[in-house]
Amino acid sequence: MKIHEYQAKAIFAKFAVSVPQGDVATTPAEARAIAQRLGGKVVVKAQIHAGGRGKGGGIKVVNDVETAEQAANSLIGSMLVTPQTGPEGRLVSRVLVEEQLAIDRELYLGLLIDRALARPVMMASSAGGMDIEEVAADTPELILRESIESDNELAAFQARRLAFGLGLNGRAMTQAVRVMRAVYRMFRETDASLVEINPLVVTTSGDVLALDAKVSLDDSSLFRHPELVELRDLAEEEDLEIEASKHSLNYIRLDGSVGCMVNGAGLAMATMDIIKLAGGNPANFLDVGGGANADQIQNAFRILMADANVKAVLINIFGGILRCDVLAEGVIEAVNELDVKVPIVIRMEGTNVEAGKQMLRDSGLNFTTADTMGEAAERVVALAV
Repeated sequence: MKIHEYQAKAIFAKFAVSVPQGDVATTPAEARAIAQRLGGKVVVKAQIHAGGRGKGGGIKVVNDVETAEQAANSLIGSMLVTPQTGPEGRLVSRVLVEEQLAIDRELYLGLLIDRALARPVMMASSAGGMDIEEVAADTPELILRESIESDNELAAFQARRLAFGLGLNGRAMTQAVRVMRAVYRMFRETDASLVEINPLVVTTSGDVLALDAKVSLDDSSLFRHPELVELRDLAEEEDLEIEASKHSLNYIRLDGSVGCMVNGAGLAMATMDIIKLAGGNPANFLDVGGGANADQIQNAFRILMADANVKAVLINIFGGILRCDVLAEGVIEAVNELDVKVPIVIRMEGTNVEAGKQMLRDSGLNFTTADTMGEAAERVVALAV
């Protein structure tokens, strides 16, 4: 679950991570009042779940309350287009108004789970303010890493090693170490999957603050954090993705024409890849999970069919926990109930596969079956025209 910058900074503050003074506004008048309280010289930042806001004109530096109000007025209610939103953009419903800082240096700080090491890794770079992907590609030597034993805190010596590698000393060194250790405590105690501060700034007085904040929380751990569930902004999510979450389905909408229904995230990714290899474009990522039942299959079909871009559907199932006959039952009921008109290609293997195939044949419905993933992908791409 993604949260807004202003929400992430509120959590930072609870863990004693320094952030600029500021507040969120939903109207230009509120933005003016906040700017007045902060002395007029402020930064007005659009709050959407996408990066690249500065490149899209979503961050405005102003020097008086009138201009702050005008900046908020131009952003609130607008569709902000950034490199991460796509051409349709995102609706801005609120802005964060913060004090301007006298910045000496911009750094990068990030925390995530390294799946290869099976432990959290803190990354830091002197190339703050830049896209970290570009830094990793062009100058990987600028990215410093410290892996952390999952049962431990970020050790003081590790934080000092990162700060030293960033070229910090004196007051800035001391504050950076404190911030790094506090950010890790926040990462652990909120069950975050990603924390990114870009930039982490050093002011001319040597203070270290989080000028930006990007936080993603682990959905699977939200039952432990009811106070964090309330931070979810449904307006930032696709309607179909919201509907899928109600039925415990993992769904992400894409821009292709081949609808995908798969059990297992790895198989779903491989299915999307093989569709691309066959010359098509997947319309979605949809993982129904290993324990899906007939009702979930029907709900998954309902979500697939709600996307008008879907011209054909590929069902790729490995029957383990989800038996092939249960899948067939759900698919037949869904196609009958929803009066599905688009072609459906089914490839399944595993438990009760022959029973499942017989059910499909006996249904009298126009299913296309395939024995291999490659064959299934070629057939569904040919039908999605």
